[in-house]
Amino acid sequence: MTRADAPLPIDAVLPALRASLQQQANCVLVAQPGAGKTTRVPLALLTDTPDQKRWLLLEPRRIAARLAAGFMAEQLGERVGETVGYRVRGDSQVSANTRIEVVTQGILTRILQDDPTLDGIAGLIFDEFHERSLDADLGLALALDVQQGLRPDLRILVMSATLDTDALLRTLGETTPIIDCPGQSWPVTTAYRPAPTNNNRHDNAASHQTAVIREALSAQDGDVLVFLPGQAEIRRLQRQLDNLAPDIDVHALHGQLPLAEQQQVLRGSLRNRRRVILSTAIAESSVTVPGVRIVVDAGRERVPVFQPRSGLTRLDTRTVNRASADQRRGRAGRQGPGLCYRLWSQEQVLTSHREAEMLQSDLSSLVFELARWGVTDVSTLRWMTPPPAAALSSCRDMLLSLDLLEPNGSLTVLGQRCAEWPTHPRFALMLEFSRQQSAMVAAACWLVAWLEERPGESTLDMALCLASRPRQQTHGSAGRWRHMAQQWARRMRCQLDDADLNQAPALLARGFPERIAQNQGDGRFKLASGGQALLPEHHALRNQELLVAIDLDGQASAARVFHAIAISRDVLLQTLPAAAVWQDRVYWDDRSGQLIAEQQQRLGELVLATRQPVAGPGNLSPDVVSRALLEALRRNGLPWTDDDRALMGRLRLLHKTLGKPWPEVTDEALHADLENWLLPHLSGLRRLDQVKRLPLSRLFVQSLDWALQAQLDQLVPTHLQVPSGSSIRLDYSGDEPVLAVKLQEMFGQTDTPTIINGRVPLLIHLLSPARRPVQVTRDLAGFWAGSYFEVRKDLRGRYPKHPWPDDPLQAPATRFTKKR
Repeated sequence: MTRADAPLPIDAVLPALRASLQQQANCVLVAQPGAGKTTRVPLALLTDTPDQKRWLLLEPRRIAARLAAGFMAEQLGERVGETVGYRVRGDSQVSANTRIEVVTQGILTRILQDDPTLDGIAGLIFDEFHERSLDADLGLALALDVQQGLRPDLRILVMSATLDTDALLRTLGETTPIIDCPGQSWPVTTAYRPAPTNNNRHDNAASHQTAVIREALSAQDGDVLVFLPGQAEIRRLQRQLDNLAPDIDVHALHGQLPLAEQQQVLRGSLRNRRRVILSTAIAESSVTVPGVRIVVDAGRERVPVFQPRSGLTRLDTRTVNRASADQRRGRAGRQGPGLCYRLWSQEQVLTSHREAEMLQSDLSSLVFELARWGVTDVSTLRWMTPPPAAALSSCRDMLLSLDLLEPNGSLTVLGQRCAEWPTHPRFALMLEFSRQQSAMVAAACWLVAWLEERPGESTLDMALCLASRPRQQTHGSAGRWRHMAQQWARRMRCQLDDADLNQAPALLARGFPERIAQNQGDGRFKLASGGQALLPEHHALRNQELLVAIDLDGQASAARVFHAIAISRDVLLQTLPAAAVWQDRVYWDDRSGQLIAEQQQRLGELVLATRQPVAGPGNLSPDVVSRALLEALRRNGLPWTDDDRALMGRLRLLHKTLGKPWPEVTDEALHADLENWLLPHLSGLRRLDQVKRLPLSRLFVQSLDWALQAQLDQLVPTHLQVPSGSSIRLDYSGDEPVLAVKLQEMFGQTDTPTIINGRVPLLIHLLSPARRPVQVTRDLAGFWAGSYFEVRKDLRGRYPKHPWPDDPLQAPATRFTKKR
């Protein structure tokens, strides 16, 4: 690390930064890597801050928070916890004298919820904001809300090396000052080493990376920092580098490493040996790895992507963005001239900035926190990136199903109790559920701690994961798991050793009811949410009737299961009493072609059990039968005829051209509105073949306003009269309307026919006498003046009995031959 008294580029702009924050509430600092912003800025701002006030410095990761606090305390000649302290999940070192508190971004939301006035806090510093984490975006939106409504004196400073400043100014205010600061770096030479293609992609990648690392070690002195997308790639490359060289140490660096191991890598080599450090994006920003003069960048990053339709999150490995690639390259030039090897071609185009987590993350926690904040309309807050509507809706539905949200968006009584627990709402629900049954409490502590920490490599069967819990304090990921479980146990006032882990299936079912999965045979399981999951061949859980599938890869069908636990039917029904209620169900069975009436125990899309009702299908009311037919149509699709498709094509064109009030007629829109336009016409019908005889498109048109029905034939006629006198049917099946007509029937016409009051020209397919297209045009006049003569030359020899005049504009239009 840089010595405390060594000059840094940030020193030159600190007076301007202090002056800006004295005059205005908000400020943006764009400081390049190596400028010293993280550790110099907070200490400088204390100069103008009253003794009774403190600053919060927000860091994206726990290790960055601890390191920043430690270095600032060292600059002051103090221990952490005096003037400078930190607070992260599971650990804090603060005191009454602390005036700079370094916290992770998620901690800020908890601080704001507990004290919206931020009593005693002079301001907030958002560091490394370019990472655009969900916690940072939410924290900034809530902080701006506090600043506007309760604390106009609250200072907000946003810092980063790379920022979309235009979007940030729209959020903070157009008059917000922007202070630029250059970094302290040496020139970095960039070389491109794209990997060769190979059938075995993983082995090929690791072999190529090894070759580039060997080249790098021979090209320049210093340590090598290798950026890889995840732990699996790190382990794979570590195996390849086992015999790299006896005087070179290979280290891993990622968020799941024990703190002591992370700090060892970040302290530098203790034995004056060269190092190869295999890192995830943790080393991209906010921490400095000493000794690095070479960067090898695989150019990939792993990001979780939320699927609103399934409610699942899929891990995507994608190409890194340009801002991140530049950040990575800059790590090679912090202590001298460096080298950067990029494992992609120089021609490859990268996106400019990282996409905000807001656009790709599970928003359950955000929706929950907003409800706790009292916000049901997200547009009332100032967002740099507004939450996407589909993800918001999906997560609201999930929280509603867990009984944490009211329909109006506020927290239920249960939701308010769950808000006491500083964790994801699903996990908070499991803790709250366990309080109602004391035998579950200790198991809930172990389980929630596991879900939060995800310790090490673990088996698919959650029961075996939990059985491997550490019985005493230990190091590494298992030690971190036990430490978090102990923290929950202190909050829950229970003894960890008393845990009855047989309670785990019930706890997980309460927190993840839509992930209950029912065996369909051959390793396939149907989820209560409607998706399909797949277990590996020969896995013991394949024989279980019911599972709770906690982790899946996000695919809508055949989703791979990463963690699951077996649950018995009895435990499931006790945990979710609504699933034990017998419901009357009437549905059309596609296989038998019959209407089925039965009682079912259901959980979402799962049928847990069936029995015969008191009344058989013959005694069902007409309305019940009609609705069963409607659901069958919604599931299997409507039986459109060719005439129906032609009419719906006309309506589709009207909606595309004129918009509302002309209705959208996609399958999704029509199915969603079946109750209004089709259900009244199903009364008295008892079979699907009867529905097929209905004029479906005409029934839909009859549901429209009378004024629209009256305009339909005038705006989009079914036929058009052409110069020969023929009435030609128009084709509305494609993206634009088509008039397919024999060429001779259009002699004399130069204007291209139009519909919808002249707004839409017809696409004219001019046909040969054999009714094969010889020209497609929207410009009749241009055709007669130009390409007609080439077409005439070709067709006159093949069809000599038909007229092919020298001047088609003066010739009479006809559908007959010359003799006729």
